[in-house]
Amino acid sequence: MSDVHKRIDDLVKGNDVILFMKGNSQFPMCGFSGRAIQILKACGATGVKTVNVLEDEEIRQGIKGYANWPTIPQLYVKGEFVGGSDIMSEMHESGELEALLKR
Repeated sequence: MSDVHKRIDDLVKGNDVILFMKGNSQFPMCGFSGRAIQILKACGATGVKTVNVLEDEEIRQGIKGYANWPTIPQLYVKGEFVGGSDIMSEMHESGELEALLKR
């Protein structure tokens, strides 16, 4: 495991809910990241850790290989990769995301 993947792994495993995004929850820097934050808020998620990938190029590139997912944002819940904003949206509409966040 590379150093950056180890750093990402520590973040993912050290936080129940973590979103790797562009910007932060108060100031998302892209529409997809903004949508992801809106979905988490609509689900009543609390204690969400966000990582601004724009502040760390190693994390920005490394996260794509970590889950073999080419886009950002990326949501992880209890150490498991959930997906990006499109998947989050579908899961929110079906009620799956709220159930996952409450586990």
